[in-house]
Amino acid sequence: MSTFSLNDLEAIIANRAASGDAESWTAKLVGSGIEKVAEKLGEEAVETVIAALARDSDGTRDEAADLIYHLLVLLHMKGVSVEDVMGELERRTSQSGLAEKAAREGSTD
Repeated sequence: MSTFSLNDLEAIIANRAASGDAESWTAKLVGSGIEKVAEKLGEEAVETVIAALARDSDGTRDEAADLIYHLLVLLHMKGVSVEDVMGELERRTSQSGLAEKAAREGSTD
């Protein structure tokens, strides 16, 4: 079983984003701006859905890895940590899913 975690990936992304290394896809992606990163995230989400609907387990795994990577790049750029996201998920699980959804729909954010 792998011990690689989202926190590990988050740290790698932060290091590579700050490196300025012309050979780093992460540095290049971050340098392209939030709009490009958001676009890539959307593309990966669609590709993940397509693989899942095709019942392609390997493709779904591979596209999900791309999706998670691009999500973490976007979060890095927005200054949102994996810990922040996990805290929000933890908060949401403290109530029923329907109550949590109703609370979000009633917010003005």
